[in-house]
Amino acid sequence: MKCCLIILNNEYFINKLSVNMVWKIILFLLMSFVIIAGISFPIVPQPQHWYEFPNIPGLEEKAKIIFFHVPTAWISVIAFLMAMIYGIKYLRNKNLDDDAKSSSALQLGMIFCILATVTGSIWAKFTWGAFWHWDPRETSIFILLLIYGSLLALRSAIENEDKRARLSAVYSIIAFLTVPFFIFIMPRIMTGLHPGSANDDTAGPVVDFKMNANMQLIFYLSLISFTILYWWLWKIRYKTLIIIENISKKF
Repeated sequence: MKCCLIILNNEYFINKLSVNMVWKIILFLLMSFVIIAGISFPIVPQPQHWYEFPNIPGLEEKAKIIFFHVPTAWISVIAFLMAMIYGIKYLRNKNLDDDAKSSSALQLGMIFCILATVTGSIWAKFTWGAFWHWDPRETSIFILLLIYGSLLALRSAIENEDKRARLSAVYSIIAFLTVPFFIFIMPRIMTGLHPGSANDDTAGPVVDFKMNANMQLIFYLSLISFTILYWWLWKIRYKTLIIIENISKKF
């Protein structure tokens, strides 16, 4: 009987390991393809081949930044949403595992939000001549960095686990209420330099750029690959926090 159980457990472990390896290989291939295609595929006025992107007025070669800038901003929103969801779950169940999941999402959200800010600043340098102009989108993402940076500071300042989890959960709920306004509403109702602003009559919102099918394919593959990457990193960070907590309780 024990032999059968050992065999079944070994088979389960091997199958699980195989599944993990498969999706990691898929992620590696997706990210590699997106990076290579996003950087090397040329932008031409009249695309004739599958590897050519159309010229977008006002953006030209700089349009390639959307393959990296938009996904990082997208992941920031997803991460902050997850931080709020698991914060709500903690308030309902008082399970510190939910707080660890919320904290993991928060930390990764800050990382991707910083990446979105950096890639946006690089784009601004080559488009407008300087890294920062206090454009509505730049201002809104800066405010979000302050809001969620304050939440990280709050978590690090409180030693009691339950109190830290409770206050963080409430803060994450209030903080996320500002995300739709600062990310989706404010930049589109105010005049600014960024495509998609209220005074922009050429490009429109990011997803409405005049992409051809090839460009749309790379764009959505980038969104998918960055989302999978975030999910993987989130699971790793959550498990790491649990291990750290368990070790700290032993000493």
